[in-house]
Amino acid sequence: MNQVITPKGESGSVKTAFRSKKAGTNTAAPAGGQAAERIEAKRGVKDAMEFVMRALFLFCGLVAVAFVLVISVYLIISGIPAIREVGLFEFLGGTNWDPANKSGNPAYGILPMILTSVYGTAGAIVIGVPIGFLMAVFLSKVANRKVAAVIREVVDLLAGIPSVVYGLVGMMVLLPAIREFFNLPAGDSLLAAIFVLAIMILPSIISVSETALNAVPREYEEASLALGATELETYFRVSAPAAKSGIAAAVVLGVGRAIGEAMAILMVAGNVANMPSLLSSVKFLTTAIAGEMGYADGLHRQALFSIGLVLFLFIMLINAALNLFLKRSKEGGK
Repeated sequence: MNQVITPKGESGSVKTAFRSKKAGTNTAAPAGGQAAERIEAKRGVKDAMEFVMRALFLFCGLVAVAFVLVISVYLIISGIPAIREVGLFEFLGGTNWDPANKSGNPAYGILPMILTSVYGTAGAIVIGVPIGFLMAVFLSKVANRKVAAVIREVVDLLAGIPSVVYGLVGMMVLLPAIREFFNLPAGDSLLAAIFVLAIMILPSIISVSETALNAVPREYEEASLALGATELETYFRVSAPAAKSGIAAAVVLGVGRAIGEAMAILMVAGNVANMPSLLSSVKFLTTAIAGEMGYADGLHRQALFSIGLVLFLFIMLINAALNLFLKRSKEGGK
């Protein structure tokens, strides 16, 4: 039954196989084209989704920028008239704040409140930053997992406590202690405000600093230990410098929380616009706005908006100074 294949290809069976192979090739071509079309369609959908998500991200970023711009413009428009009427130097350098003077000579000097806010924030940072940083080192590098988990829960709880509760505890516990210890007629003072602020900024400093320390590559610490450094030397001379940008961000958050706090400070500081002294009643910039905005009108109300503008500029200057410091540190390290 074997058929002889001639050079001209006259065998019927060979021709039949060739025809069937050719037919299969012809049917596979449309299928391959359909698959390519489906791939192109899926690629088009993915490209459209990419475009939509990029546009969404851009919109969210622009919204954040727009909020800052709107707040800035609103504070400038609302705060500049009072500064023009009172005078820039009289407003920033005046030592008497008495906008509700009944004799017809109101005073709008906010220098005592500026100095009080600076001293109070600096005191809270001096107390809170070392404690928060050391606690972050302990949680990140020293404590075992169970102990660290318990402490983190406590830190998260501190972060969630309302400001008014801090103020209430300070008013009921801290103020009587200061009054008895220093033999004062009242415990409302800058010292009480500093202690309350120092406690309130701890959660932010601990959490952000711990995150920055955890992000330091383990190889840095292993190399330090291999060179003969102790664990404490490694933590403070290798890990901490490597995480300094994150620790600096924690300090900025702490400063923002301290200088922007109002309710708790209103309850423990005394709310009197004196020149700052540790054991005397004082008034912060934030407590002036919170305590007087409810009944202020006219120039008094505009002056409170001017105080808000001063606070806003103060935070911007702190951020700019810190960014400049970090930039110079990086350049010096190179």
